[in-house]
Amino acid sequence: MTITIRRATEADEAAVSQICLLTGNAGTSAEHLHDYKELIGLVYAVPYVKLPTTWGFVMVDDEKDNTVVGYILGSKDTRAYEKYAAEHWWPALAEKYPPSLAKTPADVHYMNLFSNMHTAPDASISFAAAHLHIDIFENYQGQGWGRKLISTAIEYLKGENIEGEGIWLGMDPKNIKARAFYRRLGFKNIEGADENQFGVKFAEYTGRAAE
Repeated sequence: MTITIRRATEADEAAVSQICLLTGNAGTSAEHLHDYKELIGLVYAVPYVKLPTTWGFVMVDDEKDNTVVGYILGSKDTRAYEKYAAEHWWPALAEKYPPSLAKTPADVHYMNLFSNMHTAPDASISFAAAHLHIDIFENYQGQGWGRKLISTAIEYLKGENIEGEGIWLGMDPKNIKARAFYRRLGFKNIEGADENQFGVKFAEYTGRAAE
């Protein structure tokens, strides 16, 4: 297996959307939960290769025709990202996907979300302006690639003058494996935020899993 990590581009839209779907149920496939299988990616993946303030890296399997098999995506300035998306991204999706189209609970959830998108907790923004999303196909997990993606992202973000000099994420509370993974890498609960918000300061990130 030969894996390359490179910067994400808009040309990766379909690939990151597919990965988001196939890992969107606490790390496993959410395909069976949706009739409109693109919805989850339109929230958590696609805008991060299209909108201002965003950044990203993808894992490419060189032995499988350069297939993208994982990603880490995010925004350098979460509040600016939210403002732009509220004006230029969510309204068009809300018009295209009215909740009346939905027949599954997951589709109802996402279609409603387009017209009432959640925003980041103030405590997380106080911790750092930047946030991330990371997903890797299941058969590439447990091999150190998640750590390498996070290390690559943090090394890049260190040079981007991120307010708070750190990064955070909100995780699915059902994804117990992910919670343990972030803790091993030094991510900690954010003071004042709910228990599913984790962050790490760049200066405290070693890139090594804790024993």
